Amino acid sequence: MIIRIHPRGIDPNEALAEALGRPVSRQEGLTDHTVVAHWPGLDAYFLDDEDRIWASAEWAQHLNHPSWQHHHAASPRGDYRAIWHASARLHPDDRDLTRPEWSEIAHRIARTADVQRPGDERGCRWIAVQAQPGRIDLIANLIRADGTWTAHRSNLSRLAAESRRLEAELGLISPSVGGPDPHQGARFAQRARPPWAAPDATAQLAELLRQLADEDAGPLSTVRGLVEHAAHRLDRLPGAHGRDRAHQLELIARRLHGIQQDLDSLASTLPANSQTTSPRPTALSAMPVGQPAPPNATRPAH
Repeated sequence: MIIRIHPRGIDPNEALAEALGRPVSRQEGLTDHTVVAHWPGLDAYFLDDEDRIWASAEWAQHLNHPSWQHHHAASPRGDYRAIWHASARLHPDDRDLTRPEWSEIAHRIARTADVQRPGDERGCRWIAVQAQPGRIDLIANLIRADGTWTAHRSNLSRLAAESRRLEAELGLISPSVGGPDPHQGARFAQRARPPWAAPDATAQLAELLRQLADEDAGPLSTVRGLVEHAAHRLDRLPGAHGRDRAHQLELIARRLHGIQQDLDSLASTLPANSQTTSPRPTALSAMPVGQPAPPNATRPAH
């Protein structure tokens, strides 16, 4: 595994676009299979699981918020470039890692670079993006929640030593083994598999189908309830017109219920993979610490 520290910048959009391999967008939602790790304080921003899927532009806005809020914050040397970006690439012949393994790598890099400290929920905002085969990117804002610049050590030798430990613990191939490989770049470019294995993707789809079919909180159940409520109200209206429409709505509600049952049956035929499917985080009701910057806000001149 080779770790690279990119030049620091003032705009997280550029770093996130490089991590994704495409421009940031307000239409593309990034799930926890792309944003595989993040700073601990981020949990306070989500009131339920649906809120955890942000567009890539919203993730960039979230990372930029400390710079926008504390626009006079600077490093001890007077540097305002607060966006730190590091990437790690696996050896071309390494196996495909699971999401928890990518998350472990991200947290270890963050701690080694002093971007994250255990128990510090008001520290630097950072996310880890696993969007390209065999690669993970960690993007952080070095301005803390209180407006101070973090005591950050971007020491490449420390990161390289940590990568050797990760290779040993995860059974990865060290780039120093066997010397330079002239075909390494070409073989790396041929890695076309998605960042999760097929069984993991199947388990994700099964979970999605179960959520759709959920009788208590699924979206189809909600729609069916609204349709049944409308049918009940129409049935109470005078005249045959209301009763006919109510009957049609009842038939629609029955079809929706049948679709729920079909989805649930289909989900039961798909294999679950408990090792690669991470638990859904518990929703927090705590008020967030600060609010993200307005969507089109630009950093004031300093």
